[in-house]
Amino acid sequence: MSKLGYLEKLLDGAGVEWKPLEKVGTFQRGKRFVRSDMGSVGIPCIHYGDIYTRYGVWIKEAKAFLNENLASKLRAANPGDVVIVAAGETIEDIGNGTAWLGTDDVVIHDACFSFKSQLNPKYVSYFLRTEIFKEQIKSKISSGKISSINARGLGQANIPIPCPKSPEKSLAIQAEIVRILDAFTELTAELTAELTARKKQYNHYRDQLLTFDDREVEWRVLGDLCSISVGQSPEIDEIGEYPFVNAGTTPSGYLSAYNTDADTITTPSRGQGGIGYVGYQKTRFWCGPLCYRIRSASKNFSTRFLYYVMASRMEDIVGLANMAGVPALNKKDLVGFPVPLPSIEEQARIVAILDKFDALTNSSQEGLPREIALRHKQYKYYRDLLLSFRKSEGMVA
Repeated sequence: MSKLGYLEKLLDGAGVEWKPLEKVGTFQRGKRFVRSDMGSVGIPCIHYGDIYTRYGVWIKEAKAFLNENLASKLRAANPGDVVIVAAGETIEDIGNGTAWLGTDDVVIHDACFSFKSQLNPKYVSYFLRTEIFKEQIKSKISSGKISSINARGLGQANIPIPCPKSPEKSLAIQAEIVRILDAFTELTAELTAELTARKKQYNHYRDQLLTFDDREVEWRVLGDLCSISVGQSPEIDEIGEYPFVNAGTTPSGYLSAYNTDADTITTPSRGQGGIGYVGYQKTRFWCGPLCYRIRSASKNFSTRFLYYVMASRMEDIVGLANMAGVPALNKKDLVGFPVPLPSIEEQARIVAILDKFDALTNSSQEGLPREIALRHKQYKYYRDLLLSFRKSEGMVA
């Protein structure tokens, strides 16, 4: 898709005018309610946090509801309005919109605005997610623990209006842009649903492969078969290629030195949120002081096999930890973790099967996760391309 060629063909000689949102529509802020007010029946509502996590560019049905008495005291968006997030912990998400395409009004939270205009609401909502729009509102956001923007700040941002002198043709062009972006969105949604199904299938087969009858295999404890130790604080702070793995579920950074070889299991020893998570390090890395590193010390026991065993039993690992105060997993409890010991040939067979499933469902380098990442990147590229009309004279965006 050539940018200039396609946009010119789409416009068919029509002009484009960028106009401030406050000149083409009106904003109304919602009123406060809290999550404990929300239930599964009643009047539909949109909480600002759900726009970050549960809603996309548009919705036809809400996922939460308020009782009628409370809803009657609040403010609502009408069908065809765009509900815009006005507050959040990160400025990147502020300004995201969700077009409300339900048949009835929907109550909105006080950290949201409804935006009413004669534009295609999905066209507006797609535009609100472009880099062009984000750049325009960045300077209008007040930063703090919770960052926010007011209606004036949102309203000063310009939106491209194709063919402004012919509303009918303008809406037709907006609809065509929406149709193209909808196709990308639906493709990504289909792939995501497929990935969810594959992960469920993977978990099913993994649990089957790793379920052993006591009479089939010998059971030992982790301390009998493995070396277990925690790492150290980094001696250097120079950024490099080696992951720094500590108490979290993702690397805390990258260093120019390592203290642990590849083919090692990691699991946090203490800290909020990470206890029970099991990782497998395929490359050399720096192991921090709040992380266990576990490797087989027996030629009859595969570290990779052990990783799959431990990853399938995260709840059991959490059960070993002391969760009072700062959660902590003590070594004296971890060494007693029971593990099956089938033949090394059977371990290799199971690892080969699970490695294939793991690549399909979890790898960012292949399989569905990679395909989804590529499609999402493609969607963002075309979204910004289709909404990057030539700026109006004198406009600063």
